[in-house]
Amino acid sequence: MSSLRELLTRAVAAEASDIHITSGHPPVYRVHQQLVESGYEPIDADSVAALCHEIMPAHLNDRFRTHHEADFSFAEEGVGRFRVNAFQSISCCTLAMRYVKAQIPSFEDLHLPPQIKALSMSPRGIILAAGTTGCGKSTTLAAIVQNINATLKRRIITIEDPIEYVFDNAMSVVSQREVGLDTISFHAGLKHVLRQDPDVIMIGEMRDAESFMAALAAAETGHLVLTTLHTGTAAQAVPRILDFFPSSERDPLRMALADNLRAVFCQRLVPGLRGGVRPAVEILINTPTVRKLVERNLIEKLSAAIETGNEDGMQTFNQALFGMIKGGEITEEMGLRYAGNPEALRMNLKGIFLDEARRILST
Repeated sequence: MSSLRELLTRAVAAEASDIHITSGHPPVYRVHQQLVESGYEPIDADSVAALCHEIMPAHLNDRFRTHHEADFSFAEEGVGRFRVNAFQSISCCTLAMRYVKAQIPSFEDLHLPPQIKALSMSPRGIILAAGTTGCGKSTTLAAIVQNINATLKRRIITIEDPIEYVFDNAMSVVSQREVGLDTISFHAGLKHVLRQDPDVIMIGEMRDAESFMAALAAAETGHLVLTTLHTGTAAQAVPRILDFFPSSERDPLRMALADNLRAVFCQRLVPGLRGGVRPAVEILINTPTVRKLVERNLIEKLSAAIETGNEDGMQTFNQALFGMIKGGEITEEMGLRYAGNPEALRMNLKGIFLDEARRILST
């Protein structure tokens, strides 16, 4: 195989989001969500192992030998930064490398709805970027942090695993901490973050009860907390967080979440009509109605609250996709493929709108 530098250079030129290097096979690129051949010859297991050892930070070598996987960032000068996951597959090293663009994209670059920009101006509370792996959560979160950095005087501290986008101080002062390099763990970094005079805290991922309690403590003391969560919809974020805890502890935590949650947005990347992808974004905002539902443990009605909350800036996936189809951003076929309720969207496109959500909320 030619040099890694050449492989990565070609990937960036091809607008690849990811590069997959597996033993015994040619490298593969992911371009606009589709896997495409790189044109290189297969790479043997020893070469992949040598490459893995070459780019992996020294402090992760022992971890990889013990746990057989590791996350880290890698920068190739003149080419770009990559988020890397190294793991074993059939006892062979495998690399998944995600290209992180040097320039932090704006809300307009990402085609995000204006509600996301408005949320970035929130003075306090917890904002959750939800979605499945590869849906653009981290990039949207970076756009939010950069907008705060560019427009407000804030002290911003991030705890990431690994660092993806690098922020230069603008109006704000930004400190970025990478797990394993700058702090031992997420838990260690979160334990001390409130002593570092933050206004805004960005946590790379909400992973467990301890990380949620740290985020909650920060929000309760007047800080803005930004983080990501793996869920399929915005409404699923609240029960997902509560699942971190034993059932006996959930009632007071649910009340605290009702007080401190600012918003949840959940993304799905949909192939665009003119190439590339467009984000369909479901948005849950903690309005008085939403707060009451969380307090009363009527979480099953959150989806209905989103559907009827357009005046407050909320929208479902179906509503987002409907607007994207009508706006000529995506095809009807793609909209139906990514819809939460394809049959309802099909009816909407025919001009039929049922008011089932209001009935659910009224019962």
